[in-house]
Amino acid sequence: MIDRPTEDESQNPPDDSILEYMKGSTKETGSEEEPRYTAKNHDLSDLYNDLFQKKKPTEDPQKVVVKEEPEEVVPLGNDQYEGESIPAPQTLEESGLSLMQLCNLVLKQLYLQGSALGIEISRSAHLPFGIIDEALIFLKEDKCIEVSSGKMIGRSSYRFNLTELGRIRAREAFEQCRYVGPAPVPLHDYVRQCRLQTVTGIDCTPEKLEHAFEDFILREGLLNELGPAVCSGRSIFIYGPPGNGKTLIAKGLGQFLNRQGGDIYVPYALQMENSIITLFDPTIHQTTDDLELQERNSVETQNADRISKMKDWDKPEIDLRWRRIRRPVVITGGELTLEMLDLRYNKSSNYYTAPLHIKANGGVFLIDDFGRQLVSPKNLLNRWILPLEDRVDYLTLATGKKFSVPFEQLIVFSTNLDPNDLVDEAFLRRIRHKIQISAPSRQIFTEICKLCCRQRDIEYDPSFVNYLYDNCYRQGKAPRSSDPRDLLEIIQSICRFKGQKPIISTQLISEAAQRFFCQI
Repeated sequence: MIDRPTEDESQNPPDDSILEYMKGSTKETGSEEEPRYTAKNHDLSDLYNDLFQKKKPTEDPQKVVVKEEPEEVVPLGNDQYEGESIPAPQTLEESGLSLMQLCNLVLKQLYLQGSALGIEISRSAHLPFGIIDEALIFLKEDKCIEVSSGKMIGRSSYRFNLTELGRIRAREAFEQCRYVGPAPVPLHDYVRQCRLQTVTGIDCTPEKLEHAFEDFILREGLLNELGPAVCSGRSIFIYGPPGNGKTLIAKGLGQFLNRQGGDIYVPYALQMENSIITLFDPTIHQTTDDLELQERNSVETQNADRISKMKDWDKPEIDLRWRRIRRPVVITGGELTLEMLDLRYNKSSNYYTAPLHIKANGGVFLIDDFGRQLVSPKNLLNRWILPLEDRVDYLTLATGKKFSVPFEQLIVFSTNLDPNDLVDEAFLRRIRHKIQISAPSRQIFTEICKLCCRQRDIEYDPSFVNYLYDNCYRQGKAPRSSDPRDLLEIIQSICRFKGQKPIISTQLISEAAQRFFCQI
C-alpha cells in the first residue's frame, strides 16, 4: 500500500504560541524577553500536552464496552412514540464502542485526510468531541499522532497529523476493516429503537385511512379490509389480475404510515462485536433532517463562527449517528433472490451491508410479482416462516456467528398468480390478511378515466369508455385499472408525432387500442 505523505506544514503554519509550547524555547523581541509557554505554565488552561500529562485513560483499549442488555421493550403505539430524538452519548461507555474501535476509526480518517482538526474528526465520526478526545489522548501518548498547529480557542481547534508509527497502525486498521465514516451504533441500541418505532399499534381509523388514500380511486369496502391489516402490523397478501393497483396500494400504505406514524430514526451503521454493518441507504431512506445538519455543518472561516460551531459539536444534544427519515417503502420484484435477504459481505472492505428487509424496518416491504422471482416461492417463503411468526430474523456473519435483528415492518406480498399454486396452507396461515384486488367495475373504470384525463389536461369524452367496452372488454378481455393511463399515453404520443393537440376521438382511441391490445 502506498504511504500517504503528511500535509505540508508550510500550507498550515503552526500558531506561534503552539510552536513555543511544543519547543519549550525562548524568543526575543527587541531588547525585552517574553515569558515562554511551557508545560509548567499553568496560566494557559488549554495547552494540549499539559492535559495529556494530567489525563491517562484507565480503560483497556482492547476491551469492548458491553452495556447491560436492556429489558424487553414493549412496542409502543403512535400515541406513545412521536419520533423523539435520540440523546447524544456523553461518555465512551454510553457510545457503546471500545477505545480501540474508536482509535482505529480516528487513525483511518487521519490516514485518508493527511491531517484534520479535532472538530473535523468529531464531525466525521458524528460523536461529541469529548468522546473523540479520549481517543486522541490515547493515540498521542502512544506516539501515533502529533499536534502540528492550533488556535488557543480549545482543544478541538488543534490540527493532528499521523506519525510514522500512526501510519503503520492506520494501515493495520484498514486491513481489519476499511469502513470510514460515522461511528457505528451498538446492536442492542438499534433493537430497542426498532421496538419503539414499530408499525404495530399506529393509530388507524377509517377517517385517517381515507385521508391517506384520497387521491386513489378504490372499490367500496377495500379500505375496510386494509384498515385491520394496518392495525395489526402483520403481513398482507394482495392478489388479483395484473394492472389493478396492487403496487399503488402498497405505496399508499407507506404514505399513510408516514402521515400517522411520524418520522423514525435509522443509524448509519451497526456494531456487532467487531463487525460493522452499514444500514442507512440514501436510495431507500428519505431523510427529513437535512436542513438541521446543514446548519450544524456550515462552519464559516471567521473565527467567531468557527468557535460557535465547535461548541455545537463539542456537546450536541442529539446522537448524530442516527438519521431521521420518513418511514421507508421498499419495493422488490422478480430480481429478488435468497442472497439479497442475508448480509452482504465485502471481502475486500471487510464490512457488511444490511439486507433489504432490514432497511425496511419501520415501514413497508413490498414483494411485487410474487412467484416470478428467480428463486422458487417455496424456498422464499420458507426463509420467512420464522420472521413472520416471531417478528425476529436471524443473520449470519462470515465467522458463522448468528444474531437476531427486529423484523418490524408491514410486509406485503403482491401477485397476479393463483395463490393456491404458489403457497401451501402452512404459509397462508402465517399471513393474517388476504385481500383480493379484482378488475374494476364500469363505474370505477369511468372515474379512473376522468382522473387520468385531468392529470394530462385532456378533455374527457364518454366515447373513450364506450369504445373500450364495446370493442375490447366485451370480447372476453377484462378491464384493468391501468388501461386508461396506458392508452392516454399512447394517444399523447400519436398527437405529438402528428403535431396535434391531444384529444379523445374515435380514430385515436381505435389506433391506440390496436397497438396496446395487439389487435392487428
